[in-house]
Amino acid sequence: MRPEPDQVLHFSEDPSITRFVPHLAATARQAGEYVWAVDAARSPGYWFPRQCPRVMAWTSTTRVHAIEYGWLERMRTVELYAYRFGIERFRPFEDHAHVATEPVVPLGPAERVGDLFALHEEAGIELRVLAGLWPFWDEVTAGPLEFSGIRLRNALPRSVE
Repeated sequence: MRPEPDQVLHFSEDPSITRFVPHLAATARQAGEYVWAVDAARSPGYWFPRQCPRVMAWTSTTRVHAIEYGWLERMRTVELYAYRFGIERFRPFEDHAHVATEPVVPLGPAERVGDLFALHEEAGIELRVLAGLWPFWDEVTAGPLEFSGIRLRNALPRSVE
């Protein structure tokens, strides 16, 4: 599930949203109220249950995503949806997202994303399941790969690994 070239996506477990209003996210590290969306390159980072902690690392030819064992069942059963937006209402935010500062309406109803494991497989993304994310996080942040961590506050503590 990726957007068309002139679109961005917002992923949600709520299929009933008809209008997105900018807000300050509870986890925000920046000032400002936004509607968040991602382009095609960043979409795979959101093929997860919303609260699922994940670590992602990639090169131009290889991509690896990692989750904890405790999230496997939720990965199998979550109903995840994508909302499509025209990119003209959004602006790039740093190097990882697009934001709108005015309310936006999706181009159509929410689309069910489907099997998250199949999406990873079809995209050629290795999906690792680990006892804990921190050793992998430490490895990728110390190395030459590009990387991202999302919802790491929900990961098991380092002492559990």
